Amino acid sequence: MELIYAALLIHKAGNEVNEENLKKVLASAGAKADDSKIKALVAALDGVDIEQAIKEAATVSAAPVATATEEAPAKEEEKKEEKKVDDGQAAAGLGALFG
Repeated sequence: MELIYAALLIHKAGNEVNEENLKKVLASAGAKADDSKIKALVAALDGVDIEQAIKEAATVSAAPVATATEEAPAKEEEKKEEKKVDDGQAAAGLGALFG
């Protein structure tokens, strides 16, 4: 995970995400740099528009929040209806005790 954070930090600073820069950031943070993972990340990011990927990720993560917010009033109404039934059942049960 620290590799991703380092890559995002480098990108945000306006520098090229490459092996050398990743190693520098990890070393300055006191994290151990695994050369094979660094090479794999750099290869995976080759040709990727990081800004576009961030925007897409933000859009995808925001969608469930909007859906959950829209469904909340319906769930509250269902709970209110269920409570009315439960109150009636409880009263009937108490009446049977005192016959």
